[in-house]
Amino acid sequence: MIKTINVKDGETDGLYKYLSSSITPRPIALVSTINQNGDKNLSPFSFFNVFSINPPILIFSPVKRTRDNTNKDTLENITEIKECVIALVNEEIAQQVALSANEFPSKVNEFEKSGLTEVKSDIINPSLIKESPINFECKVNDIINLGNSGGSGNLILAEILKIHINEKVLNNEGDIDPLKLKIVSRHGGSWYGKTNESSIFQIPKGMSRIGIGIDQLPKDIKNSSILTGSDLAMLASVDSIPKKRSTKSKKSSDINEKHTIARNYLLKNEVDKAWQILL
Repeated sequence: MIKTINVKDGETDGLYKYLSSSITPRPIALVSTINQNGDKNLSPFSFFNVFSINPPILIFSPVKRTRDNTNKDTLENITEIKECVIALVNEEIAQQVALSANEFPSKVNEFEKSGLTEVKSDIINPSLIKESPINFECKVNDIINLGNSGGSGNLILAEILKIHINEKVLNNEGDIDPLKLKIVSRHGGSWYGKTNESSIFQIPKGMSRIGIGIDQLPKDIKNSSILTGSDLAMLASVDSIPKKRSTKSKKSSDINEKHTIARNYLLKNEVDKAWQILL
């Protein structure tokens, strides 16, 4: 059975629940803002991502409250002073960030409530978050209103002016190491995700190499009852079918056995060895 929701016909019950639980995992933006009175605000948003490199643009979306159709303090502040700090959230501060999400009165400083530490920014007025592994100082280029009802979003287009990276999250080559960064992601309801060795994996991809595609695989491989779509995609990522190398070891003549052995190699990311079994 397939559950369908016809949004166009006005079926919106549970829409937030289904969208926030299915479009996952989402990165979390911890956003620091300030208004014209000097009132500071700190709030997390999981409708967030990077959308441009030149210029460098981050986008997040404060959604109108569904219960009373009011705006969040972050949106009100950014409307007054078009600046913000967008910080990333790791395991160490996840609980404090969740606490900052509570709807405290407008004049309450969430830095104080959450125990996170303010650090003066170099360029803009809102504060950096000391405990965050990466902070982005941003100017707000545009605010795009997506609707006037409760649940409507407001896209904040924030241009990065300066980046602060804690060197503890860098590897020996100076690149960001996801296992050191330990970013926390947002799922639906009360669920969050961790970044560890069991939750991430690599898919090798040569930027200059174009794979042959599954359609170009030999029929006995393409129609295998053993190899999965993922297995076939790994085999089809080569730029040409490898040549068979001579070997003294005895090869099985049973196709299913060969495909099973090849699949075991693919599970270990040993594509070349899998090909040699299949050839």
